[in-house]
Amino acid sequence: MNKFKFEQRFNGLSFRALVAAFLCSFVVGTGAAYSMDGLGKVATPDELKAWDIDVRPDFVGLPKGNGSVAKGMQVWEAQCASCHGVFGESNEVFTPIVGGTTEEDIKSGRVAALKNGSSPQRTTLMKVPTLSTLWDYINRAMPWTAPKTLSTEEVYAVTAYILNMGGLVKDDFILSDKNMAEVQKKLPNRNGMQTRHGMWLVSGKPDVKEKRCMSNCKPVVKITSSLPEYARDSHGNLKDQNRLIGPVRGSVTVADAGQKKSAEPKLSTNSGESLFKANGCVACHAVNEKKLGPSVVAVAQKYADKPDSKDYLAGKIKGGSSGVWGDMPMPAQGHLSDEDLSALSAWFLSKKK
Repeated sequence: MNKFKFEQRFNGLSFRALVAAFLCSFVVGTGAAYSMDGLGKVATPDELKAWDIDVRPDFVGLPKGNGSVAKGMQVWEAQCASCHGVFGESNEVFTPIVGGTTEEDIKSGRVAALKNGSSPQRTTLMKVPTLSTLWDYINRAMPWTAPKTLSTEEVYAVTAYILNMGGLVKDDFILSDKNMAEVQKKLPNRNGMQTRHGMWLVSGKPDVKEKRCMSNCKPVVKITSSLPEYARDSHGNLKDQNRLIGPVRGSVTVADAGQKKSAEPKLSTNSGESLFKANGCVACHAVNEKKLGPSVVAVAQKYADKPDSKDYLAGKIKGGSSGVWGDMPMPAQGHLSDEDLSALSAWFLSKKK
């Protein structure tokens, strides 16, 4: 199929719809070389529509609707604040949604903190250059425990509330498909997206044939992405927070012994506290406060008086559970040995106050 006929046939379809159409064409077959009689069928318009939910940067695909900042605040407090913070400031697990932008950034469309490093952490509104990206992600992926359950009005409303928290729209603002393009002009980093690179402009040739990519190649791979020094140990040692199973590599983010000693004393490898840190428990649990899951103290207070509390809690950790402390499920930790499970549950129970 030549380029003109391809554009005639598929102009206006999104990438997802094109993939679905291609797969159906491949399965059903358009010629002897691809014939698979009796396998699959041509996708119907309704089936394609169910897959075609993405919203492009030019807002093609955006459904009609609207949502107010006031409505967004209600949805945020009920569905979003537990992970992202009451004011979008987030917690130990998720990065902040708002912050790090100024009125000057809104005027220029380029976040100064991304260039001078003045912000301690990058937020969503510091980075996102297109409003459709924010709307689309909320629509397809949020809330975390029940993606794609928000109504169109709720998605508009939550997006409006995020913009309000970032100082882009007023408290009485109503975001809709009709004014999205105007609001787009206020995004602090709308001019920050770089498109002049090999992955975007290929001049009609595959990226792998670009001369700049195929000359002066270095045999040694150099790691070019790393955490800034001021943020490396803000969440403890990342290497200790990976599960000790499978081909997992974690970066050592605490200060090296030659630079400065860690404030925390070393723990034995089989102590409950070391297991708590080494197996990623800190991602969802804190000792004295609720995060995604309950605090260690709260767990201890709930189960410490049970006759079989130690074995019961060890079983909960190993098998996982849901519904006891809310909607967020507890993943199974089946890779832990019985000895480690016993030490971990005993440490939890020792924290009862």
